[in-house]
Amino acid sequence: MSRESRRPDELRPVEIVTGFVEQATGSALISFGATRVLCTASVEEGVPRWLLGAGRGWLTAEYGMLPASTGQRTQREASAGKQKGRTVEIQRLLGRSLRAVYDLEALGEHTVWIDCDVLQADGGTRTAAISGAWVALTLAARRAGLPEPGDLVGAVSVGIVDGEALLDLDYAEDSAADVDMNVVLTGDGRLIEVQATAERVPFSREELDALVDLAAGGIREIGERQREAVA
Repeated sequence: MSRESRRPDELRPVEIVTGFVEQATGSALISFGATRVLCTASVEEGVPRWLLGAGRGWLTAEYGMLPASTGQRTQREASAGKQKGRTVEIQRLLGRSLRAVYDLEALGEHTVWIDCDVLQADGGTRTAAISGAWVALTLAARRAGLPEPGDLVGAVSVGIVDGEALLDLDYAEDSAADVDMNVVLTGDGRLIEVQATAERVPFSREELDALVDLAAGGIREIGERQREAVA
């Protein structure tokens, strides 16, 4: 759905298909408009060496973009021999976002691997990944007989484009934004992370608060889709 056909406070169509990968403990294919991210959660016995004997588990995440996900093929990072800084940053964001609502003590000595692969990118890949990863994690925990997340986690992008606050930016809007922001919230509206940048023009505290409120409304809608997916 193009911006011309939706309101500034309207999400692109959000679709979640669960069980997309049969072999994964939990999986979800999530779409925000033309952006599509495949999220899987895999549960393994044991924990990293630095957690041995601590009596708690670990949850970590990996993220990647397929070579053709942006339309023009890009080299796989594995071929280059190292991950890009953006990839590492998003992986850390994914892990932090999910650990914020997951009881690692109750997990016991298990490791949950979250893998998010961008199949098609049209803006908001990290926020789609976070929202889809929560679904995959919830389904994996249920299937493995482990504790489910204590709260929902959802994320969305917002920004200011041509002086107007917009929800859920696509690539064209993100590229033209004066302000670009990603917001991650729990289901009850508590902040997990706010990543905000003045790409061209500094913005006020009032504009910051308004963008967070705009994101919160969008995340409430995303949460409805997430709950339906795991029901």
